[in-house]
Parts: sequence; structure tokens; C-alpha cells
Amino acid sequence: METMKVQDITPNDMPWKLRYEASRCTLCGSCVAACSFRAIAPKVERRRLVWSEGDYPEPKQRFSAVPVIRQVNSLTNYCRGCGICEKVCPNDAIGPVRNQDSRHPIVTRCLAGDSVKRGGRKNLEATVRTLDRLRVGRISQMTDPSLDAQRHTFDLLAPFGRILPPGKLPFTVGAGGNLEVTGQSPPVRWIYPVIIGDMSIGALSWRMWEGVAMAAAYLNEECGLPVRMCSGEGGVPIKLLKSRYLKYMILQIASGHFGWNRILKTMPHMVEDPAGVMIKIGQGAKPGDGGLLPAQKVAEHIQAIRGVPKADLLSPPNHQGLYSIEESVQKMFLSFNAAFKFRVPVAIKVAASSTSVAVFNNLVRDPYDIVGGFFLDGIDGGTGAAHEVSLDHTGHPIVSKLRDCYLAAVAQGRQGQIPLWAGGGLGRTGDLAADAFKMICLGASGVFTGRLILQMAGCVGNDMGRCNACNTGLCPAGITTQEPALAHRLDPEKVAQNIVNYFLAMDQELKKLMAPIGNSSLPVGRSDALVSTDRGVAERLKIQYVC
Repeated sequence: METMKVQDITPNDMPWKLRYEASRCTLCGSCVAACSFRAIAPKVERRRLVWSEGDYPEPKQRFSAVPVIRQVNSLTNYCRGCGICEKVCPNDAIGPVRNQDSRHPIVTRCLAGDSVKRGGRKNLEATVRTLDRLRVGRISQMTDPSLDAQRHTFDLLAPFGRILPPGKLPFTVGAGGNLEVTGQSPPVRWIYPVIIGDMSIGALSWRMWEGVAMAAAYLNEECGLPVRMCSGEGGVPIKLLKSRYLKYMILQIASGHFGWNRILKTMPHMVEDPAGVMIKIGQGAKPGDGGLLPAQKVAEHIQAIRGVPKADLLSPPNHQGLYSIEESVQKMFLSFNAAFKFRVPVAIKVAASSTSVAVFNNLVRDPYDIVGGFFLDGIDGGTGAAHEVSLDHTGHPIVSKLRDCYLAAVAQGRQGQIPLWAGGGLGRTGDLAADAFKMICLGASGVFTGRLILQMAGCVGNDMGRCNACNTGLCPAGITTQEPALAHRLDPEKVAQNIVNYFLAMDQELKKLMAPIGNSSLPVGRSDALVSTDRGVAERLKIQYVC
């Protein structure tokens, strides 16, 4: 008989407990086979049956061994609440229940002697967001009538690349009145205002990454939406680098420089230029910290792409050799522009913080006209692997910092010269169109999203602590794992179909928001279209307060 001590780990110490009804269970084993975390296991319990057959109580008893499903008591194999067991159970005999009395944050630190790590999402501040306190309050009616969202033509394009002011354009009027080119202008790509955010081919399963890439290609070639996808840190397959589909991909270089040796060697064989290059300085979910790909996710194809052994892959917290904003412009931007012969826009991605405006102010005065974009990532962005203390307690909300950067550019008369792209928790409610529209009205040229893409593919995690085990490489949906058995749970074609359908729906919704305010092009900086029901938010963002 199993003996328990009061200090032993039990399901009551865990964040989730299993609801199990033995009377409904047929012992088919589906739940055990489907649990990627090995948090449940078949057990045998000793049961006592007492009965009496005569007119007077003459109790008899019999003991029997009964097979059941039990929750595993382990800090390694514990239930994350993903609910996959409940999905596959034909009789609704099992399922996770949130444990309000969980001691998991304490016992993990006490017994493991290590910080708590988590993938996915934050678990704090799951309240009403700033974006949810904003409304589209200015409606065009009589003097400036609204547009017809179904019949009017809309220009839903955002710049990715340096925009020169009129006085610096390399054109002159010739003797015959024709424009003559007198120099070279920076490369600019006009793309859809929603970019599929940077998620590496190591953080995602190869089937998930393939599905996202398929969706980006289909949206461009069949639907006419110039959506771009960011590769994330770690490089891309050589086959993609040599294909014509590279033009839909923004290649990211982060402080670890993973995968760039392959990219450099493949440059002579590229038939298309990439959509752009993104230099990642920081990410909003864990600012000031480098990237991490745990060893359990470094599969053979990841080792080949990145040129590394099977080990934890840590990126430094900053690019080595860069100690000032000026150096980043001179070294990084100039070198990557030169590598692609100044044909490809190069942008920078930073974490939103109190210092973001200082960085943006220096970049906006770029004397070389080569800074192609400023990507600002807020605190609510998801990440594949991070220390819980960083996820929950570092970073800056995106809305106010985006507004600060835009107003700083307005004060210098330089708004729009370096496109502002913002992300971090957008689409948390499932409605990305509304979030994107409000961010654009506050000054963003466009937005980027990553976590919502995972949810389109079937991610079961949420901001209330469900699943959030992307870092373990045991994703039950096959999205963030390199285990072949788990990855094959995901259908890449279904992933692509879901993403395409969502973008088509979002495109309609964006037009439905632009038409009432009378804009046929993106309303960048049109904060007069927004109102807030919160006085503090209205004053901070400098928009109208309503009640």
C-alpha cells in the first residue's frame, strides 16, 4: 500500500487537479496516450466491498484490485490544464479543474532550487485592457459622409522602409517638365498592415512553421493581400532561401546570430530578395534578456539550420560590440543594407520601455536614411521560453509607449519617415482588427502579432495559466514541439486554412472600421477618431474623454 507523508507532493499542490469518474471510464487509454506531459497514468487501487445477505446484519467483506486513471505527483510531469484528456475521452470521464489552493510556485522553488520557467503567456493583469477602454467615437455623417465598406476601394497598405521627406527626394524637374532621377532612394515595401510576428523554426514545430509559411504565400498569390511573415531568430531552410517565396519573408537577426551563416552562403543563389531584415535588440515579454531555445527542442533539422550541437541555445541580452545607438546605425544597419546592396529595407525591433523614445529619437535623425522601421514590442507579447519572474514583472505596456514615440516624431515634424510598427498582446480577445485599427489611429504604421497565430492553429493556452508549456517541447497540440509524435498531431494545411480565413475576415473588419470615419487609406495618427471612457487613459493618450 502506498504511504504518503504530509511533505510529499500531491495533486493539491499543483495548479490543476484532475476530475475523474471511474464509473464512466471504459479504460480505453485514450487520455493516457494523448497526455504529452505524462501527467496521468494507469494505476491499480485496492477496494473493499462490504455486504450482508441475511435478515440480520452479518457483514462480509471482499477486497479487489480495480484499474483506474490517477494523476502523477511530480514537479516534472504535472498537469498543465491543457484539457487534451477531456477532448479525447469518449465518455467525459476525466478533465482538469483549476486548483485555487495551488502551492506550485512555492514548492517548485523549494524542491528544485531553480527559478520557475514558463512558455506562452503572462498570468498577471488579466483585466480590462487599455485598448478595450477605447472606442471609435468620430463618425462621418453629413458634411463629410462616411464610405461604403462593401463598395468603396480601400488602400490597406503600410510602408516597410525609410520614407524620405519631400525635400530629400532624389528627383528634379527637367527642362521638358519631366521628373529626372538624381540619386538612389531607400528601398520601401508597401505591405499589409498586419505582419505575422517573429517565431523561429526552432520555437515552432516544423509543421506549424510550414503551415504559417503556406498561409503567407497563399494570402499573397491567391487573395491579393501582401501579408509578410517574420522568420524569427535562427535562420530558415535553404530550400526557402532559394525559392521565389523568400520575398514574403522578413529575415530576423538577433544577438545569437543563429542561422545567418547559412543565409550568407545562400545569398548568391537567391532568386528573390527577402521582404526585409529585422535586427532584434529586445522583445517585450522579457526585455533585457536574450532568447532561449531549450535543448529538448533542438532537433536534428534545427542543429543543421543553426549549425549547433544539441544544447540549450542562449542568445546574449544584447548584440555584442554595440554599445550605443549611433553604433547600431553605423554597424548593423549599414552592414545589412550593404549585404543586400541597398535593395532590402532593414528595421530594428526593441522592447517597449521608458527608454524607447530616446532610441526612436536617435534613429529618426538617421543621417544615412537607411533605418527602415522601428518595431516596438510591449509587455503582453508571448514568448516560447522565459523565467516567470521576467514574464510577469518586467516590461512596459505597448499603447502608451507607441503614443509617446509617435508624438515625439510629430514634435520634430518627422512622423511617418521611419514607420512605427507595434505589437504585444494584440488580438488577445480574438479581435485583431479592432486592436490594429486603434493602434494605427494612435500612430502605428502597422502591427505585428504572433501569439494569436498560435491560437488560430489550435493552441489551448490562455492568460489564466492554462497550459503555457511551450518551453517544455511537449505541446499537446503539436504547435511548439519537435517531438515527431506530437508534431504530427498538427495538420499544416488546416493551419494555413485557418490563418487565411482569419486574415480575410480581418480585412473586411478593418474596412468596416475605416469607412465610418471617412478614411479610404490607413488612418495613421488619427487620434481624433478615438474616444475613451476612462479619464486617465484619455489624458495619457491625449484623446477625448467621454462618459
